[in-house]
Amino acid sequence: MKKKLRVAVLFGGKSGEHEVSLSSAASVIQSMDPDKYEVIPVGITKEGVFKLGRAAMPMIEGNLSQERVKLLQESLQTPLSAGNIDGHGGDTGSVPVPSTQSGEGHLPSFRPGEIDVVFPVLHGTYGEDGTIQGMLEIAQLPYVGAGVLASAVGMDKVVAKQIFSQVGLPQAKYVHFLKSRILKQREEVLDTIERELGYPCFVKPANLGSSVGISKAKNREQLSEALDLACQYDRKIVIEEFIPAHEVEVAVLGNDEPQASVPGEIISSNEFYDYRAKYIDGKSVMRIPADLPAETAERVREMAIRAFKAVDGSGLARVDFFIRKDTGEPLINEINTMPGFTPFSMYAKLWEHSGISYSGLVDRLIELAIERYEEKSKLKTTFEVE
Repeated sequence: MKKKLRVAVLFGGKSGEHEVSLSSAASVIQSMDPDKYEVIPVGITKEGVFKLGRAAMPMIEGNLSQERVKLLQESLQTPLSAGNIDGHGGDTGSVPVPSTQSGEGHLPSFRPGEIDVVFPVLHGTYGEDGTIQGMLEIAQLPYVGAGVLASAVGMDKVVAKQIFSQVGLPQAKYVHFLKSRILKQREEVLDTIERELGYPCFVKPANLGSSVGISKAKNREQLSEALDLACQYDRKIVIEEFIPAHEVEVAVLGNDEPQASVPGEIISSNEFYDYRAKYIDGKSVMRIPADLPAETAERVREMAIRAFKAVDGSGLARVDFFIRKDTGEPLINEINTMPGFTPFSMYAKLWEHSGISYSGLVDRLIELAIERYEEKSKLKTTFEVE
């Protein structure tokens, strides 16, 4: 009988996208074939406290079927080499680390061979930005998705835009400022934005996703308020010109030879595709495939792969575009290295339409993680002078 893969699924985190992560992770766990995988849930609270095994279950069990909850609870009774997975340290392989919030945090530190692969279903800061990826690299664990560099670049909208520019990908005009300058030189910042971009314009935290902290400003007063809101979430703020456009997204899957899905179009229920339109009111519509001329659809697929390779992506990404209503020209907006991952999220729906089921997608991402890890493991990490 083939050995089951033991998969640690990470979720939650100190991020404005904490709740989105819980939903995505529950969907991943729900889809995983219990004959192929043994799942170990690892939750991270909003305070940064790690919860391992049974201790993590309350964070996601409301999004799981009763059958899956029961199955997980039973499997988590099975001991690792040093004891049960109970999230209380001691002989479980979990190393206690002081928490600034409660003193009860635990950072999972699995012994060699106890974990086959990690699936970090974490969105936003401290999860999609290269920080958790760096920890997993040091721990020498295979993990799903982008590496440290691609994760960090994809999270920082300004750095990503600079790289896209270097590889010739067209994009909207933008300016960016540090929070310190906005607070100290507000009038000068406002004047620059008005001169360079005009109204309306979009104000965004540079390092956040799921449209958290984003505003559309139509005048100077709204612009000032939008800057204040964005500064609550990041020290770097990006402001983009408004372009009358259709919003189109492409899913990318693979490592060195990535594939692009058919494009899909978002028809927002709100003035723009904000957090409420994405996750709360349920009225936004996905059109798959997007209503695009064949040559435009092919072009955005090619641009998506070019963007993925430009940031040295691996595993998965969703690349977002604007299609100008006046000229039909595609402009790249951003790349998301761990997009929303429920069966109803655009990433999964795009691949479903392209012929890959949700569970098949999870299987393939785990295969890609192990493939990438094995390739990196063959590289030399030391050098000796003869």
